[in-house]
Amino acid sequence: MRHALHDWRDALAAVLAALAAMTLVATLGLWAAGATDLPGGAFPRVVAAVVVMAAGGDVDLSGGAGALAGAEAELVAMPLSVGLTGALVLGAGFLRPLRHRAVASGRELLARVGRTVLLWLAGLALAVSLARHTFTDIVPQDSPAGVISDLLGDVLDASPELGFQARLGSTLLYGLLWVLGVLVMALLVSRKAPLPSRLVRYQEPVRPAAFAMLVLLLAYVAVGLVTGLVVAATKGHTADTFAVLLLGLPNLVWMALGLGVFASWEGKVEGPFGLPMPHVLDQVLRGEDITTLDVQALAEYDGRAWWLVPAAAVLLLAAAFVMAVRSPARTRLWQQALHFGVAFALTMLVIAPLTRLRASFGLSLLGIFEIDALGGEAVLRPHLWTAVGLALLWGLAAGFLGGLLASPVRRRGEVATPQSEPGEAYRNTGSAQRGGEGGGPDGT
Repeated sequence: MRHALHDWRDALAAVLAALAAMTLVATLGLWAAGATDLPGGAFPRVVAAVVVMAAGGDVDLSGGAGALAGAEAELVAMPLSVGLTGALVLGAGFLRPLRHRAVASGRELLARVGRTVLLWLAGLALAVSLARHTFTDIVPQDSPAGVISDLLGDVLDASPELGFQARLGSTLLYGLLWVLGVLVMALLVSRKAPLPSRLVRYQEPVRPAAFAMLVLLLAYVAVGLVTGLVVAATKGHTADTFAVLLLGLPNLVWMALGLGVFASWEGKVEGPFGLPMPHVLDQVLRGEDITTLDVQALAEYDGRAWWLVPAAAVLLLAAAFVMAVRSPARTRLWQQALHFGVAFALTMLVIAPLTRLRASFGLSLLGIFEIDALGGEAVLRPHLWTAVGLALLWGLAAGFLGGLLASPVRRRGEVATPQSEPGEAYRNTGSAQRGGEGGGPDGT
């Protein structure tokens, strides 16, 4: 009984820490964006909505403008700065009780996952109950749109309204997938997290590649953070820059990773709304027609965009080197290339859809006449399978070169022989022959 209570306490601590971290980041980001001035005490409810979206949940927008006018609104976005923070904290909290374990049974791991999932969904349900509000003053009164809004209110009794409400069913479903993905990835990237004995044999090809992908994604976030801080300190617009960093930094930098390997997105921006991203993206996508966004299109507006290509090459090579160093020395070069290529392709399959965006608001009279001053749309979506294919090719090349660079590096518990091929070695310890029970692929 005491042991079970201890396990529930560990799971509760991990969930509460993750939700608290996500709430803090969302609060700071929305504060930097000026959301504290929202009327009607809406700020905490907007924070709750951002946390829900960051965990994969759905938030519906609804609009109205009286009997003679209709309004339609839609928002599909994922604030990845908030989501990444929660994933890192939850993953670390989940692994903490297991850090001194060598082996764990499948039943025990499933029980730990089950407790964490149940508590996470309970916390997410609480956030859903808070994530709802209706705004009645949605446009500045001194703007052209505000003049039209006043006209609608005074003459037609049709003042525009906009509300949001999180959906419980779909949020819990997507939240379940989100938390399961986080916990599985935590087990994959950890060198010392225990696995059931039947799965230990599979850790050699999987764990080094998974860890390398985590290093790659976090390296992009770190570079983007430093760049954003420099921009905030030297270019002005400090609050807006911090809002983007705290809400959507991974959205930007992981898109930069895709653009650097020549993947592409498509989208458009029209009306008074814009993307919460660098101005150059708004320039490329601004217009009524769908536009392709790739590194060449960006370079037409800012030649520095070409630096995304060598940056991707260098960081991919560094990640491949990390994978090769953490892999057993007997792993052949073609295996390292294949492991890294498949891992990068799967990573792109996951992160590219997370960068999608769709935001729109439209107002019409009698369902016929559209009022352009009160409408707008921003759309961004990836060319997914092209991005996955390019990631596979780049990953194969980077994995091969990373293996070559790592071939002179001595692995712990392994000794390379002069006759061995680059990247190969013979094990000389019993623990290494067993794949390092409870440890990483190199027996540590």
